Amino acid sequence: MNEDEFAELAAAAALHALSPEDERRYRDALADHPEWSPIAETDAETADLLAGAVAPEAPPAGIRSALLARIAETPQGAEEPPAATVQVSAPAPAGEESAARSPRHPLRILFALAACLALLVGVGFGAVALNQQLNRPASVVALEEIRAAGDAEQATVSLDGGGTATAHWSASLGTVVLVADGIPELPEGKEYELWFVRGDTPVPAGLFSAADGETSAVLDGEMHAGDVIAVTVEEAGGSPSGQPTTDPVIVIPTA
Repeated sequence: MNEDEFAELAAAAALHALSPEDERRYRDALADHPEWSPIAETDAETADLLAGAVAPEAPPAGIRSALLARIAETPQGAEEPPAATVQVSAPAPAGEESAARSPRHPLRILFALAACLALLVGVGFGAVALNQQLNRPASVVALEEIRAAGDAEQATVSLDGGGTATAHWSASLGTVVLVADGIPELPEGKEYELWFVRGDTPVPAGLFSAADGETSAVLDGEMHAGDVIAVTVEEAGGSPSGQPTTDPVIVIPTA
């Protein structure tokens, strides 16, 4: 057995895919050639990484039978030449006798392909998770920061129609997030506008719409102590004058 054939057996051994006969050949070769042990160790480590690259998942139904059928259809060695052109070759050297009896299978290539596939799948799942983490809504990120602050506070009011609106804020962060459930959807051409009301002065703090009666919005600007959080219904794009044009539908004091 040469080193290349051993490498193929080592790859199959790492995947627990050796027949009993090949398992004996592999073990004997490893005992006769201890210098090849790094090949086996590397393949075993790679197999462990592949096993841990993605979460376990049940294989698709019928995958085993399909794989066995594919193997049965795949030529396992070089096609024999026509009888008229058969030539008699010199006896193979003793060290190559087993290779002559058993054509090499491309297990090493399959092992490398499996490693690449697992890596791509792992990277794909990782990319999805990373993308979800990096592209979270601003209101979700702000709400987490508020809840982590030592001075996080909140206040809830009831809405007409049975819904609720809750303002979450942190004075040290100067951040406010409004979470509403059961807030009416507005007709086309209308939007909800947020306000910080400081004394008698309303300060615009952004726009939002309510999909299916729910919303979560972080207010633009910095909250000041004693601000009242208010919401009015305005034309799409917000009040052109920078002042509320309707009575507020939500009023939440923070003091």
